[in-house]
Amino acid sequence: MYIPRLALTPGEPAGIGPDICLMLAQMTLPAEVVLIASPELLQQRATQLGLPLELNEFDPNQSPQANGQGKLSIVPVPLIKSSIAGQLEAANSQYVLKTLDRAVELCLQGQLDAMVTGPVHKAIISQSGFSFSGHTEYLRDLVGVKDVLMTFYTPAFILGMATTHLPLSTVSNVLTQDRLNSALYLLHEGLDKFFAKKQPCIHVLGLNPHAGEEGTIGTEEVQMITPLIKRWQQKGFNVKGPLSADTAFVEKHRLHVDAILAMYHDQGLAPLKALYFGEIVNVTFGLPFLRTSVDHGTALPLAGTGLAEPESLLHAIQLAANQVGKS
Repeated sequence: MYIPRLALTPGEPAGIGPDICLMLAQMTLPAEVVLIASPELLQQRATQLGLPLELNEFDPNQSPQANGQGKLSIVPVPLIKSSIAGQLEAANSQYVLKTLDRAVELCLQGQLDAMVTGPVHKAIISQSGFSFSGHTEYLRDLVGVKDVLMTFYTPAFILGMATTHLPLSTVSNVLTQDRLNSALYLLHEGLDKFFAKKQPCIHVLGLNPHAGEEGTIGTEEVQMITPLIKRWQQKGFNVKGPLSADTAFVEKHRLHVDAILAMYHDQGLAPLKALYFGEIVNVTFGLPFLRTSVDHGTALPLAGTGLAEPESLLHAIQLAANQVGKS
C-alpha cells in the first residue's frame, strides 16, 4: 500500500494554524505528514496547549511512514521574530512565504506528493511590503503557470471560481471570455486528473441576477457566457448554463452535477459554506501537483487557547492522501 508524503505549511504563526497542526498530530494519519515550519514555534505552542509532540527531521531517503500519534516529520524553517499566539508580527510574513516556497520546491522535486496549507493572514503579509492576494495566486506565480483555478471540494460536488479575491466592482471587467474558457478548461482537467471524472457535468452560473434575464439585467450572459458554453457543448462537453445563481444550489438542481462554476467569490462560497461548512476543502487546479487547504482563516483570538477545531485540516489531509494514493 502506497503511503503518500504530504507537505503541510501551518500558515500565520500567530494564528490557529500551529494549533490545528498539533491537534492533527495527535490523530492516526493516512500519510507521512511533513511540516514545513519552525520547530521552536511548534514546541512552544505544544507546551502552551499541553499536547505531546515529537518532531523528526524529514529524510527523503527513508521509506515513507504514516505518522501522527504525537509524531510528525519536519523540514525546519526559522521564524524571523519570536511569535506570540494571537499577536501578529509583520516581520514573520517573510517566514510564512518561505514555508510556502520550500513546500513547493519539495513537491516539484518529487520528494513530497502534495501540499496542504494552513490559513495565512493576507493583510499582514501585504503590510509587510509584499503584494499578496492569497495562496492560489502566490502559488501560480511561484511555479510559473499562466492560470490556476480556485476550487472547493464537498462530498456532493466541486465549486470552481472564475475570479477569486477581487473587489466586486471589478469583477465584470476582469471576467473575459478567455478567463472563463481557461476556468472551464482547468475545472474539466482537474476533475479528470484528480477525481477521475472523465465526462463531468458542469453547471455554469450567470454573473447577473436571474442570469441576466436575456439581456435585460446585464449583457454578460448574452454576449460572453452563453456563446462560450455553446462552443463547449458543440465539442461534446456536458456543460450547462448560464444558470441563475439564486437557485443553482437547491438540491434538486444539482443532482448528478459534478461541478458548479461561479463567477465571483461570494456568489459561490456563501451558499457553499451554508450547506457544507466544516466539510469543505480548498483545492487548486492547474499546479503541477495537488494542493489542498483549510476553508477558514487564522482566527487569532482562538490561537493558543485550545478552542480551535482541526476538522477542516483533517479533511484537507485526507483528501490529499486519498487522491494522491489513487494517481
